[in-house]
Amino acid sequence: MNVIHFSPHFPENYRFFTKALKALNITVLGIGDLVYEKLHPETKESLTEYYKVADMNNYEEVFRAVAFLSYKYGKIDNLDSFNEYWLEMEAKLRTDFNISGVDSRKIDKIKQKSEMKKVFEEAGIAVARGRVIDAIDAAFHFVAEVGYPIVAKPNTGVGAVNTYKIGNDTELKNFFSKKIETPYIFEEFVVGTIYSFDGLTDNEGNIVFYTGHVYQDGVMEVVNDDKHIYYYSLREIPAELEREGRKVISAFDVKKRFFHVEFFKTAGDKFVALEVNMRPPGGFTTDMFNYANDIDVYKIWAETISETVSEVIYARNYHCCYVGRKNSKKYLYGDEEIKAKYGSFIVHQSEVSGVFSAALGDYCYIIRGKNLAKIMEITGYIQTITNN
Repeated sequence: MNVIHFSPHFPENYRFFTKALKALNITVLGIGDLVYEKLHPETKESLTEYYKVADMNNYEEVFRAVAFLSYKYGKIDNLDSFNEYWLEMEAKLRTDFNISGVDSRKIDKIKQKSEMKKVFEEAGIAVARGRVIDAIDAAFHFVAEVGYPIVAKPNTGVGAVNTYKIGNDTELKNFFSKKIETPYIFEEFVVGTIYSFDGLTDNEGNIVFYTGHVYQDGVMEVVNDDKHIYYYSLREIPAELEREGRKVISAFDVKKRFFHVEFFKTAGDKFVALEVNMRPPGGFTTDMFNYANDIDVYKIWAETISETVSEVIYARNYHCCYVGRKNSKKYLYGDEEIKAKYGSFIVHQSEVSGVFSAALGDYCYIIRGKNLAKIMEITGYIQTITNN
């Protein structure tokens, strides 16, 4: 079996996907723009061959890389980066090389937010009202329908990049006074707490692992308002979150893939779909899966790819919480004080790649514990800001 890990060097913790494949004696091939000598030692050890390209955005160059590896090793059975940025590139490669998975015929409904919304609506899943708008008159008509505030986001954007909350006519006029380079979708602003339904499916679309997370703020607020973030895993999944999440996975026909579905939990405990991502949640969340459940999700994923996965036994033994800190803020407690007081709860701490820092912070602690109140106590301590 031949699997291409596209961009195996980033983020660095995704090397565990490559390592898990190697452990199953799968031929793992890498394509990336980092020189081989700078790859993590575990990545180099896991790869059968690495093909360096000068520009990963250059489709012709990447096409030649896949063609070479296919010629040398035979048919490619799977190709993935686990990264939202490369979804369209991967879909085109799967189409051109007849690789199973999301191809060019299916990519729009998981990449374009307007197409996602159609799938939600057809499946009877509650979703925020919205439409693609390219003229101010149409925007004012939409506001007359849903009221302020509204949210404007790129229809094919990644994360919360260039996403805006618009609260009045002046802000709407200011938005349209700027040159818009990409189609935007406008949505009604939904008041609620963000929950996610996360997991992994097998080759038949059965969910083999799932969990849920609660977010302090949305990525838009964190990025635009320069906030620090925390989010934590649930030990018990609300019944409606699981029910609506499973409806989404069925509607999008998710097979042999991770999923990350975002909902707003509104008044009355109603879950309203925000968007779906057919990839692992970003940052260190896959590691949080492992810490919270005492599992190896990288191994489980590799087994789904090789179609050797059996029943996955797991229990949500802990709440696992990501706690980010930003260099732009002055914190009351230093690292030594944090470790002295709560060191037994810390399972990981590290700097965060600059690509993710606007959303996830410049430094993070990952903590776990069985009691949510204790987790919130520790989170508050880590993120306490001083005015001195």
